[in-house]
Amino acid sequence: MHRDVRQGSKLSRRLRCGIAAAAFLLAAGTAGAQTLEVAVEASPAGLDPHIVTAFASSQIVLGPIYEGLTALDKDLNIVPGLAQSWTMSADGKTVTFKLRPGVTFHDGKPMEAEDVASSLRRVVSKDVGSPLASRLAAMESATAVDATTLELKLKEPSAPLLASLTGIAIVPRGLEANKDALQRAPVGTGPFKFEEWRPNGFIRLAKHAGYWNAAGVKLAGVKFNFVPEAATRAVGIGNGQFALLPHIDAATAMQLEGKPNVTMQKTQELAYTLIGMNVSKPPFDNAKVREALNYALNRKEIIDAALFGAGAPAAPLPPVLKDWAVEVKDLPCYAYDPAKAQALLKESGVALPISVSMTMLPRQDIRDIAQVVQQQLGKVGIKVELKNPELGQFVQDWRNSNFDLFASTNAGSIEPDDYFYRAFRTGGSTNVFKYSNPELDALLDKGRATLDKPARQTIYRDVQKILGCTGPAAHIAYPTLFSAVRGNLQGYQIYANRSLVSLGGASLR
Repeated sequence: MHRDVRQGSKLSRRLRCGIAAAAFLLAAGTAGAQTLEVAVEASPAGLDPHIVTAFASSQIVLGPIYEGLTALDKDLNIVPGLAQSWTMSADGKTVTFKLRPGVTFHDGKPMEAEDVASSLRRVVSKDVGSPLASRLAAMESATAVDATTLELKLKEPSAPLLASLTGIAIVPRGLEANKDALQRAPVGTGPFKFEEWRPNGFIRLAKHAGYWNAAGVKLAGVKFNFVPEAATRAVGIGNGQFALLPHIDAATAMQLEGKPNVTMQKTQELAYTLIGMNVSKPPFDNAKVREALNYALNRKEIIDAALFGAGAPAAPLPPVLKDWAVEVKDLPCYAYDPAKAQALLKESGVALPISVSMTMLPRQDIRDIAQVVQQQLGKVGIKVELKNPELGQFVQDWRNSNFDLFASTNAGSIEPDDYFYRAFRTGGSTNVFKYSNPELDALLDKGRATLDKPARQTIYRDVQKILGCTGPAAHIAYPTLFSAVRGNLQGYQIYANRSLVSLGGASLR
C-alpha cells in the first residue's frame, strides 16, 4: 500500500510535469503567433477583387487574401506570384505560365490552371463588369494546358501584360457570371483567409494553414478595425490598442511623430488625387472649360493647406516613374493663372457663373482638398456645391457617372498603360468621365502594342500632353504616404501602391 501511494505520487508528479512541459511547448510554439490589430478609416464596400475599386476594399483583399500570377516587390519590380515562371513566343502573342506547385484555396481545393483561366475570363465578362477588364483587352483566350500550365493567347503583343497581371486576383473556377458570390465571402490563395465581417465593426482574417509558404506566415491573423475618426486611431496606436495604421494622411502622421513606441514609415505614393469631370454634361463637355479649371487651381496651395506640404504637384504620371513621367513645368496649364482661367471661360461661350456639384470620396484628406478647390474655383466664376456621400454611395455614383465633378484618388501602377487605357480610352472599363478622343485612343492602342521602350516613352509623353490640360481629370498631387507602426510589429513594409502584402511575413513580439 505504501509503495502504491509513492508510485501514485510519482505518477502524479510526472503528470504535472508533463502537463507543464506541454504547456511550455505550446506557448513556445505559439509565441509571436498573435492577431495583428489594424485600424483603418472605412469599412469596405465589398470584397470581390475583380469588382472593388476603393482603397478601403483593395487594401484588405489584394495581398492578404488574394494573389495574382505576377507580383510586385517593395521596389516595384515585377516578380513571380502564383506563376513561378513564364515564356513568351517570338511574335509576342503567346505567353505560357508555369504555376507554383502546392497552392491551395482557402476552402482547401487545389489552385490549378483552370482556376486561373476562369479568373481571367471572369475579369473580361460583361456579366461581371469588372473595372479591370481593360487590362486584359489584348487577351484572345486563356487555356489550361494541364493542371500547372496556362497558355494565354493575345490578339497582339502586350507590353503592359505582366504588370497588369499583378493586380488581377486568382479566384476559384466557376464564377465567371457571378458578381455576388465573393463580395462578402472571399476565397483566395493568400496568407490569410476570411473569417468574419461585422459591418461598421471589423473584418477578421485568420492564417491560411494551407498557404504555399505557410512557414513564413508568423501572425495568427489580422483584424481590420473600422475607426472613422483619425483622432481615435491615433489614440489607439499610442496606447497599444492597434499595432498598425496603414496609409494615413499627413495630419495624423504629424500628430503621431515622436510618440513613444510608434515609428513612421513613408514613401511617395503612386496613386494621385484628382478632380474628375463628367464630359458628357455641360459645361465640362467644353475643352476650354476643362483647361480653365486647370489654370484656376493652385496646386502648391492645395498641397500646403490640405496635405500639410506632404506631396508633389501631380502631372498625369507620378515623378517616381522617372522613365515615363513628364514634369509639371512642361504642362503650361498647371501654372496657377486665374486671369487665364477667366479668359478661357469667356472664350468658351459658357454663361457665368457656372454652378456645379462635386462629390467627395469620404476620406479626410480628400475632403480637405475639395474645400480648397471649391474656394479656388469660386474665384474664377465656378461655384461648387460639395456632396459628402458614404463610401458605398460614392462608389456607385462614380461607376454610374452620376456626378458633375468628383474629388478622389486613382490607384497607381508601375505601367503607364494601367493609368491611361482603362480610365481615358473610349469605352475604358473605368472611363467614368465619358471621355472620348480618337487621337488619344490611337496613341494608347499603339503604346500597349509597342514593345520597344524608347518608342513607348515617346508615345506616353504625347499622351500626357493631351491629358494634362484638356483631359477629363485635373491631377492635383501625388501625396506622401505614411504608415504608423508600433514597436512590437516587425516585418511590415510600406508599399508605394498601398499593398499590404508584407503582412504575410510580419510578426508581433
